[in-house]
Amino acid sequence: MKHYLLFASHSYAFSILRPLEEEIIQRGDKAAWWLEFSCPNLLHEDEVRLCNLQEVKCFNPIAVIAPGNWVYPFFPGVKVEVFHGYPMRKRIEEIDDHFTLRGWWDIYCTQGPSSTPYFTELSQKAGYFKIYETGWCKVDTFFKHTPSALSQRERPCILYAPTFTKGISSAWEMGKVIDQLAATENWDWIITFHPLLDDPELLAEYHDLDQRHPNVHFQRINEGFKTFAQTDVLLCDSSSLIVEYLMTRKPVVTLRNTHPGPYLLNVQTTEEIGPALQQALQHPIELMQAIEDYTAYHEVHRDGKNSARVLDAIDDYIANYQQNMRRKPLNIWRKLQMIKRYLRSKI
Repeated sequence: MKHYLLFASHSYAFSILRPLEEEIIQRGDKAAWWLEFSCPNLLHEDEVRLCNLQEVKCFNPIAVIAPGNWVYPFFPGVKVEVFHGYPMRKRIEEIDDHFTLRGWWDIYCTQGPSSTPYFTELSQKAGYFKIYETGWCKVDTFFKHTPSALSQRERPCILYAPTFTKGISSAWEMGKVIDQLAATENWDWIITFHPLLDDPELLAEYHDLDQRHPNVHFQRINEGFKTFAQTDVLLCDSSSLIVEYLMTRKPVVTLRNTHPGPYLLNVQTTEEIGPALQQALQHPIELMQAIEDYTAYHEVHRDGKNSARVLDAIDDYIANYQQNMRRKPLNIWRKLQMIKRYLRSKI
């Protein structure tokens, strides 16, 4: 029986890693979870949590799988990066942070044409990690289920999910817009925030919207497909969540997106948001075709078997490559910081 450690540093990790957990169990193997102090405990009763280094060593995972930017290098097992989103530049920058090498990983599980070629080039230069184009494990859920249709709901439901990035997030100006639209349009609203979007005054404003409007639900945590399936249009700004939502073949309206394209209904002012949402709910033919083309560029696999490919990649790496890779960068300073972080979490 093979053991795998699922490493969660933020709440978004659960919807990304659970399809992997399901595949691990289906193969007759065992998964356990590591939750950082920055991650809320959203585990189910039948899920196993490891709480210290000794428990991790006893569990002896063949791989530590994480969607974040880092992992404890002293944990046993191959370190596998599965990413917390698709590469989508929020700022006008030459290289997306998605492609920053930090020296932790043995395997990068890329998603499609938007990520694989550049990571392949980086791998050839660095020599200490292997690239596998597995697709993103989170979207297995998307392609195993048929998204609910607008006609199956009594009235449309809008999902508002802004980015946390300062200077780009629309959260500080969208409260008034939603307040008005909730009162005047026959729409339901679900509002979710990124874990790092935690300004107390902002949270209070949106909790107030939830309290004053029966058709507004501020649930804070986005549960991926479970949340997407309850809604018909995403309202956003600039976030990798946009690509995830487009995978469900539903439209997205954005406010001042930093990299707009024909797959979005992008507006520049808050006054344009209401009409844009009305347009999105009509599913214009050209828009829907642009969405199909754009998502294919990010996610090459649409068969719901990305998690299986991740586990197969781990097996292939251990059997054929692990002993022949270059040594990772020493990363002494970063490793010391990781040791301090671990010790601080145990105080």
